[in-house]
Amino acid sequence: MSKIDILYPVLAHVLLVVLLYIPLVIRKAQAVKSKAVDLKVTALNNQAWTEDVIKVSNNIANQFETPILFYVLCIIAVLTSTVDMLGVVLAWSYVALRYIHSYIHTHSNYVPYRMRVFALSLLILLIMLINTVVQLVNLT
Repeated sequence: MSKIDILYPVLAHVLLVVLLYIPLVIRKAQAVKSKAVDLKVTALNNQAWTEDVIKVSNNIANQFETPILFYVLCIIAVLTSTVDMLGVVLAWSYVALRYIHSYIHTHSNYVPYRMRVFALSLLILLIMLINTVVQLVNLT
């Protein structure tokens, strides 16, 4: 297993973040075109957008919260050459859950489902952390 294998899920998550800007732009354009928002108000208050815009905007903000921990763990694994199959599988699982979370958040936004997926992704991060610590301890 190559140590860069864990970077592919990182790139897949970066792709998710970039792709989220597409519906954001489309939904904002639709809100402006339908005159559903006052641009002077939205320029200073992101919560003044329509609900469908806020869903995507909030989800984009979420991609800069716990995913930062995911990035750190992946970078540590690469820098210390402790990438293993478990770490790569966990990384892909985390990213898959982020895609599911984003879909729920930007569509139905049904909080019980969203919370379950989020909690599972946190559990994956915890397991990744434990795996990384074990790998580092085994280096010494």
